Amino acid sequence: MRLRGIGRIQHCLKRVTAFFRSDVVILLYHRVAEPSSDPRLLCVSPRHFAQHLEYLGQRYPILSLQTLVSKLKGGELPKRGVVLTFDDGYADNLWNAKPLMARYDFPATVFVTPGFIKAGREFWWDQLERLLLQPGTLPEPLVLEINGRTHEWELAEAASYTQDDYAKNCGWNVLNKEDPTARHRLYRALCKLVRPLRPSHRENVLEQLAAWAGNDTPGSLENRSLNLDELRELAASGLVEVGAHSMSHSVLSCLPEAEQRSEIAEGKLKLEEALGKRVTSFSYPFGGHADYTADTVRLLKETGYHCACSNFPGLVFRGCDTYQIPRFLARNWDGEEFAKRVRRFFRGYDA
Repeated sequence: MRLRGIGRIQHCLKRVTAFFRSDVVILLYHRVAEPSSDPRLLCVSPRHFAQHLEYLGQRYPILSLQTLVSKLKGGELPKRGVVLTFDDGYADNLWNAKPLMARYDFPATVFVTPGFIKAGREFWWDQLERLLLQPGTLPEPLVLEINGRTHEWELAEAASYTQDDYAKNCGWNVLNKEDPTARHRLYRALCKLVRPLRPSHRENVLEQLAAWAGNDTPGSLENRSLNLDELRELAASGLVEVGAHSMSHSVLSCLPEAEQRSEIAEGKLKLEEALGKRVTSFSYPFGGHADYTADTVRLLKETGYHCACSNFPGLVFRGCDTYQIPRFLARNWDGEEFAKRVRRFFRGYDA
């Protein structure tokens, strides 16, 4: 009984300490949209995003990323502040997210991948979804040359994929343990194979795949990146800082140093040319501990970035490394669930 009593006291002290310490939660979003399928769980619906902002505005000071970095370098932090960030640079960041941020007067940083901006292109994972998980008939088998190795897959009965099949499986995502069809197994396998490739190798694989599928049509308008005009409109809003997300969204740790430098420096240069202003914030593509190295951090500093965000959970605290800033991933939670998650984040737990 005595031990349980001590445990309760320690738990209460921990919660009180967590409440009063100066920590900041950075939220990582990708898209504000409601597509018919979302296999990578990148989307938060506009309705839920509005609920997120309403909850945050009632309870927490909202900071820009640059304000946070300035305070970190000055050795201070607000108590329980929140920063909003977006990765990739989808067009819906302008059309769906910005009006809601303007309604609540919330700043955000959008990390953009300029290699996809020229024509408002799809990202490679969206191209894989369009080619493999949309209704239609695909040939058999699929044979791809990837980094000098031949890979072969059979789709069998899944080669034909009807609207009914799609409707039944459109809620599937990569966190599901089971794959409902051979198409989903192929999608999962190709995501794993394509992810670490160099940009030119990745484009080669996607060209082979499109030729096999007989589908060289432009990507879906709802899944495309910002184009140049939209990027400029987003940056001109006054609410949004544009940061860089590398040139081509490659896993930097998989690239030689010279190619890492090019991804980092060229992405910065292209955005600065487009916007006519300095770009000093960076977000690592994918952003896990294994997705960048100490050399990557050094190259960022040499290129003139002031900070970099990662993609692993954690609170921002005094003394936090401004080139490895942790963030909590925001999912498509309703307002009630989002409130629970944010409270957990401030206790230092991912959820």
